[in-house]
Amino acid sequence: MKYKVHRLEAKSRTMQEDLEQYINNLHGEIVSIIPHVRPTFQLMGATAKIDYILIVEKKI
Repeated sequence: MKYKVHRLEAKSRTMQEDLEQYINNLHGEIVSIIPHVRPTFQLMGATAKIDYILIVEKKI
């Protein structure tokens, strides 16, 4: 089996539409979607932000 890993940059306003469009254009089977989450500290306290998403695709 062959796998391919795709990287999709996370933009907060359009992330849902971008992810949906990207997944619909893939030809293989999606094995996993992995967010890269980094902790951040702001005035309101600790929070987290997603920098990018890795999509693992199994090639047919």
